[in-house]
Amino acid sequence: MSPDLTLGGSGDLVLQVTNYLTRLNLLNQESSIFDEKVASAVKEFQQSRGLRVTGIVDSITLRVLDEARWKLGDRVLSLVSPFMRGDDVASLQSQLSEMGFNCGRVDGIFGSETESAVKEFQKSVGVKVDGRCGPATIMSMMRLKKIVSGGAPIQLRDATIRAERGPALAGKVIVIDPSLSPEIFDLAQRLEGRLIALGVNVFLTRTIASSPQESERIEIANSSGADLVISLHQDTYKNSSAHGVATYYYGSDSHGVHSIVGERFATLAQREICARTDLLNCRIHAKTWDLLRLTKSPTVLIELGYSTNPGDAKRVADPQFRETVVEALMVAIQRLYLSAENDAKTGTLRISDLRRAGLRK
Repeated sequence: MSPDLTLGGSGDLVLQVTNYLTRLNLLNQESSIFDEKVASAVKEFQQSRGLRVTGIVDSITLRVLDEARWKLGDRVLSLVSPFMRGDDVASLQSQLSEMGFNCGRVDGIFGSETESAVKEFQKSVGVKVDGRCGPATIMSMMRLKKIVSGGAPIQLRDATIRAERGPALAGKVIVIDPSLSPEIFDLAQRLEGRLIALGVNVFLTRTIASSPQESERIEIANSSGADLVISLHQDTYKNSSAHGVATYYYGSDSHGVHSIVGERFATLAQREICARTDLLNCRIHAKTWDLLRLTKSPTVLIELGYSTNPGDAKRVADPQFRETVVEALMVAIQRLYLSAENDAKTGTLRISDLRRAGLRK
């Protein structure tokens, strides 16, 4: 991380950052000095984009700032390498999805699914079919948008896929992404064992001997064809009084999108853990972290307490506590795939009950 992108820094890159922030109406004017006003604007931006709120412009914040400056129509969008990223891409994806064209997740990345959706749209309105979103395609989209609106095609597709997969866990693919903490890794292995015993195909993104980068772990998840990805961690904070469990899923208020299945599982996991343990409920939150955004499957990240809090650390160090969390996650996973009429109240199901609820085909 370059030192000129923190409080007190200066230089051309700071000027570029403040230019972005000014265009987003978060600053009144550009500056080459990284002062308190700039730090405050950075925090506001990070908060609005579901990033970690630090007031420091790290590589991820700088990338998202660059993406945020693009509006639909500013440039011609097409499939190139590396992929085009930006708010204009997210706006295109969102509008295509609303009109029933499947471009996959609204993630602001112009990939092959987005190109295919653009081509399908171009076919439907009679403009040149080249997969490029230029002025003619945007104008056609604006005209059609006036008469086609409403509905929730993404939600309907997610619900249909989940229904087709059925309630049985046997045959499903679940990726577990644990941190390197010995306790969390042990918890992941316990969960892996329970799932394998029930016929689930399980992939761990780490081993005791290996520690792949986040991008590599995302690739492991994407190449596995996972039905669900569960990332397990412990949080840290400078103040040891911070404590409790929180669960995160992909969502962007600025783009008006979120992972339907991810939010559903985050809710279930958070509720089941809190119902079975005395961890403080720090609720669920939509974030745009790369692990959540770039993983194709529904993904949640669970911060199981704070390693910097003595009480939380003691809980997680207890093998019986970890067994309780495993049971909570097992029940949450099954509840994700149960129909509403077969579901049960939070905290009431046990692993022994799941076979009667359609665990196996």
